[in-house]
Amino acid sequence: MDEMLSGLKRTHMCGELSAQNVGQKVVVMGWVNARRNLGKLIFITLRDRTGIIQLLFDSEKCGDAFEKAETLRAEFVVAAIGTVVKRAPEAINPKMPTGEIEVAVEELRILSRAAVPPFNIEDELNVSEALKLKYRYLDLRRPTMQKNLMLRHRVTKWVRDFLDGHGFLEIETPMLTKSTPEGARDYLVPSRVHPGKFYALPQSPQIFKQILMLSGFDRYFQIVRCFRDEDLRADRQPEFTQIDMEMSFVDVDDVISLNEEMIAGLFKDILKIDLPVPFPRMTYKEAMERFGSDKPDTRFGLEIKDVSDLVRECDFKVFTGAIENGGSVRAINAKGCGKAFSRKEIDALGEFVKTFKAKGLAWINVTEDGLKSSIAKFFTEDQMNAILQRLDAEIGDLLLFVADKNDVVFQALGQLRLEIARKTHLLDDRKYNLLWVTEFPLLEFDEEEQRYVAKHHPFTSPMDEDIEYLESDPARVRAKAYDLVLNGVELGGGSIRIHSTELQERMFRAIGFTNEEAWQRFGFLLEAFRYGTPPHGGIAYGLDRLVMLMAGKDSIRDVIAFPKVQNASDLMTEAPSEVDIKQLKELHLKVEL
Repeated sequence: MDEMLSGLKRTHMCGELSAQNVGQKVVVMGWVNARRNLGKLIFITLRDRTGIIQLLFDSEKCGDAFEKAETLRAEFVVAAIGTVVKRAPEAINPKMPTGEIEVAVEELRILSRAAVPPFNIEDELNVSEALKLKYRYLDLRRPTMQKNLMLRHRVTKWVRDFLDGHGFLEIETPMLTKSTPEGARDYLVPSRVHPGKFYALPQSPQIFKQILMLSGFDRYFQIVRCFRDEDLRADRQPEFTQIDMEMSFVDVDDVISLNEEMIAGLFKDILKIDLPVPFPRMTYKEAMERFGSDKPDTRFGLEIKDVSDLVRECDFKVFTGAIENGGSVRAINAKGCGKAFSRKEIDALGEFVKTFKAKGLAWINVTEDGLKSSIAKFFTEDQMNAILQRLDAEIGDLLLFVADKNDVVFQALGQLRLEIARKTHLLDDRKYNLLWVTEFPLLEFDEEEQRYVAKHHPFTSPMDEDIEYLESDPARVRAKAYDLVLNGVELGGGSIRIHSTELQERMFRAIGFTNEEAWQRFGFLLEAFRYGTPPHGGIAYGLDRLVMLMAGKDSIRDVIAFPKVQNASDLMTEAPSEVDIKQLKELHLKVEL
């Protein structure tokens, strides 16, 4: 039968003990990590969230405790009373923080027995992700997972303290709010007391934080849960956490300056990494043209070069046709990869870019024996020399070309440079390259809906000098928007907001809303604007993504306690699930599949 604590109090956590505690009587509690039975001696490693400590059971000294120790198995929960002693020199374990000492146990209490777990509680696990998530409570016992969540706690606390020290107020906003579809799908919550009507879970606190600014709170922040019903991937979950902030009477530089101080301080205090401030800035246009992405990874080169002007008069119809159709021909120079990639591997790169809608990949291998390429014959000597010069080509280089509409070219080459970087080991995990991307397009044309939609959200302010083109040339209008990018991952994004009712109504018209539709969806915000609104702006970070990068992980599931899987289900609780007919009737709902 399991024993009780009965007033027994823990004096130390396992990982906190050191040589300074030698001679002290201690009480430690935790999970049995491993057991070694040497006959008259039993060694148990005991684990809690701070680490492990070795317990020594000597049959000649601890009597009843020794007999209990013989029954222990992995994951039993125990309390041990004993004295901290030095290990013999030959028994010291330098790989273990508490490896100089052990606890000579005098009394042992078995607080809880455990069934054989479906996998070992250790960091190097060779089991499926599904199994780990089904038994998430066991997966969370692994040291790495506990370190990840402790890091998340420290990051969250540090950010709270920083923002509090800079005059921000933490204010909660509603979880049950009005559905204002614009972006991802809302999660809807039926109302029992208002039959046929629904709340929406917030995709972000965007409208509420703007209302807080016009309410006079000046600086707001919140570590807040957000919900989006969208397809998942490694860095996306249906419910996620934002570091959300908003400030009044600020411009772009004010927001960027404060956030550089915050991020640099966070990395310095938590990871002991110095980030040079100010962070570089790059316009959206430059980022797309150089890297094919609005979140470029700048840890390596492989930059995109436009060669359209050099091949406009060539005999290669694939190139000239793309240019005639309003597209472009662009290339990257995979330096030194001419010998590193076989013909088969180059063909595989061609198949790779096709997954991003490119029709194919043209290439030139610059060798000591001349140019090897099936397209070289379509160019004059002068044209080819100009291409080689533009791309800084040298012997051993592999030149890769895509010709198509600009958006296809950018996406295909942007992904191709990342693929080559992965294959040639150019991604340095020890580097932290931060970058602000600015001056995003305010609007982008949605081919499916045949209308312009907001690039970020419809409350983003246009650049002052571009407002006049809002109706006449929407694609030309740039936004007072900014994203912070770390190693090719968007950490956060924000903007200066529209604070004029008239300009906000113009923005809604630009994205296809009639005045009536705009007031129906966002009337409470437009009405609030009539009563004096300060200029304001802010930013929101994905906390999960930030901690994932700081922890050196590839998936945000590694830094979320209870994540969902690809189909938005929880393998541990088996959510979502069916509900009772009675519950549906109370909500005036009927399920028809």
